[in-house]
Amino acid sequence: MSALGPLYSWSKDFKENGVVMPVLFIGHGSPMNGIEDNDFSKSWAAMGQSIPRPTAVLVVSAHWLTRGTHITAMEQPKTIHDFGGFPDELFRVQYPAPGSPELAIETQKIITSVPVELDHEWGLDHGTWTVVRHIYPKADIPVLQLSIDYSKSPQFHYDLAKELSALRKKGVLIIGSGNMVHNLGKVAWDKLNEPEYGYDWALEINQTFKDKIVGKDHKSLIEYQKLGSAALLAIPTPDHYYPLLYTLGLQTEKDTIQFFNDRAVGGSLTMTSVKIG
Repeated sequence: MSALGPLYSWSKDFKENGVVMPVLFIGHGSPMNGIEDNDFSKSWAAMGQSIPRPTAVLVVSAHWLTRGTHITAMEQPKTIHDFGGFPDELFRVQYPAPGSPELAIETQKIITSVPVELDHEWGLDHGTWTVVRHIYPKADIPVLQLSIDYSKSPQFHYDLAKELSALRKKGVLIIGSGNMVHNLGKVAWDKLNEPEYGYDWALEINQTFKDKIVGKDHKSLIEYQKLGSAALLAIPTPDHYYPLLYTLGLQTEKDTIQFFNDRAVGGSLTMTSVKIG
C-alpha cells in the first residue's frame, strides 16, 4: 500500500473542480526581470491576480534541455542561478516554493508516449523563478519543471504537450517560458533602453507568429523553418521557441487568446506572451 500513497495524496489534493486553468507562454527575457519592477514584471504580477489560484505550477523552461524527458520530483527544489555577469543582488535571490513529488508521479503516469524520469537534482532555473516569483511572490504554491528533450523534433514537443491536458482540469497552471524571437547574437546592446526597438525582420515574424496563433494554424508554427528567413533569424536555435509549442499543444477550440508584454527588446528579442484560455 505504501507505493499507492503518493497517488492517493494526488487524488485527494488535486481534484477536478469544474475550472479549467489557462495556459501561459511567457517571454522571460533577461534574468534581471526577476528583480526589476518594470512593465514586464508588473504584467506577470497582474496575471497572478487575474487567474484562478492554481493547485500547482508546471513550467517548461527554455533552460532545461535534456536527452529524454524529465520532471522535478523533489520536495524542495533549489533556486538555480544559471547565468553570469549580473549583479550580486540577482544571485542572492532564493525562491523557496515547494515541489510536489505527487504531481511529478502523476505527470509521469499520464505521459504514455515516452518514459518520464523523476529528477531529484535540477530545481528551478531562471526561466522559471524569475517569472513565477512575480506571479506568486509568497512562494506558497508547488512549482515543478518539465524538461525539453533537445534531441526531439518540434512535432514531438507539440504532441507531448497534448498529454498534459488533464492537468488543466486539476488546477495545474502550465507555463511555457522562453521567447518567440530570441537571437542573442544580433542584439543591439546600445538600444536595450530604447523602448520597443525591434529590427524589421523581428517585428515581421513576431506578427506572423501572433497571426498564426490567433488563427490556430499550429502546423505552420510547428514547421517554423518554412516561414522564411525572418523565422530562421528569430529562431537560430529552438530552445526558447519550444516552450511556445508546449502551450499551443494544450490549446482547445474553446480557448480564447490574449497577448501581453507584446514588445521588442534590443532589436532581436520579443517579450510577447500569450494567455490561452
